[in-house]
Amino acid sequence: MANNPIKDEFSRFPDKRVFAIVLIPFGLGYFLSYLFRTVNVVIAPSLATDLSLTAADLGLLTSIYFVLFAAFQTPLGVILDRYGPRRVQAILLFVAALGSVLFATSHSMAVLTIARSLIGLGVSGCLMAALKANAQWFPVARLPFVNACTMSFGTFGALTATIPVEMLAGLYGWRTIFIVLALFTVALALITAFIIPDHVAPKDATDRGNYTIGDQFRDLGAIYCDRFFWQIAVVTMLHGGVFLSYQALWMGPWLADVAGYSQVSVANAMLFFNIGMFAGVVGFGVLADRLQKFGLGLMTIVRFGVGASLIVQMMFAMEVTSLGVFMCAAFGFFGSSTLLVYALLGQKFSGHMVGKVNTAQNMLIFIGAFVVQWGIGVIIDFWPAVGDGRYDPAGHQVALTCVIALEVLAYIWLLMPSSMDKREQGNSVS
Repeated sequence: MANNPIKDEFSRFPDKRVFAIVLIPFGLGYFLSYLFRTVNVVIAPSLATDLSLTAADLGLLTSIYFVLFAAFQTPLGVILDRYGPRRVQAILLFVAALGSVLFATSHSMAVLTIARSLIGLGVSGCLMAALKANAQWFPVARLPFVNACTMSFGTFGALTATIPVEMLAGLYGWRTIFIVLALFTVALALITAFIIPDHVAPKDATDRGNYTIGDQFRDLGAIYCDRFFWQIAVVTMLHGGVFLSYQALWMGPWLADVAGYSQVSVANAMLFFNIGMFAGVVGFGVLADRLQKFGLGLMTIVRFGVGASLIVQMMFAMEVTSLGVFMCAAFGFFGSSTLLVYALLGQKFSGHMVGKVNTAQNMLIFIGAFVVQWGIGVIIDFWPAVGDGRYDPAGHQVALTCVIALEVLAYIWLLMPSSMDKREQGNSVS
């Protein structure tokens, strides 16, 4: 009987050890990435006051993270597939640490923007490296669940960026937060470099020693010409962009300016937002893992989650402020459903393309996040600020209505028949 390469790998690193020395360290990288991404949502008033920032300035400073993050996704996919996630992750984390130190010690908008860009570049590979490692170490059928485990670390990062950050900022100031983050990042880079093992390809795997950079970019061309990829990418770019924009920045100002929340109440509401996201990441991952056995595929689950998320966003647009905390939790829960698309794309494309297809999708999400987050600030600035780092509620509502309209158009495209629908139907029949 031929050797089973998956069984051979797991015999070298039993299940618990794989989780301990592979999934957890990469998961901590995603924790850090999400903490850097969302930390500004609580300290935004302090940043705006200390640096005299307009809404557009604040949107640009926060969203520049997404620009470098997105710009690096295409080369990131290539080097992840070629050099492996451990090496790439360790190097990038040192870049993030440098950016965090620079952010903590800067006093001008220009230097802060450069620092935020370095942070974005440095953590740009955290999730993609983790997903690549998961694809290497775990069976493809378990990817929805395993990826959900990894992404749950991100939700803890988002949770940390709420009340703990608000308390630390109140005691020591926002600059101390970034010094602490820099130290944590350096420690994690060292763990990644010296604790995580390199994955050894099975002996019967396709020989990719002659797989050139040109071959890598031809694979990218095939991805970008795939109709199913774009059917997924358009809705995740817009929905994911809106979700990240509000989680990373604009939900806090909306709660303060429209719902009248204090800064402490904003931190509490964002805690529920991120608890909802944690429940959604784990819940949708477990649900997908179970429902696939009954022929209900990931595409159906993603459509349901995005549709429910749009309903919650419409409640925000209608100013149902009495349910603010509940809506934050619901937005976090249903908005996290698009994280399933990474497992969905992993099922659609072959293993050697996983890094590239995931980073291609990720690039579009963060381009969407940059445009949406900055664009919301530009729209809000059409109304005069009301002082003390607060903005006119009318600007918030117009901006939110505009992005929801775009999401609805993308959602209609997602509902169109796809190649994965045929595959799901075939699996249910068989």
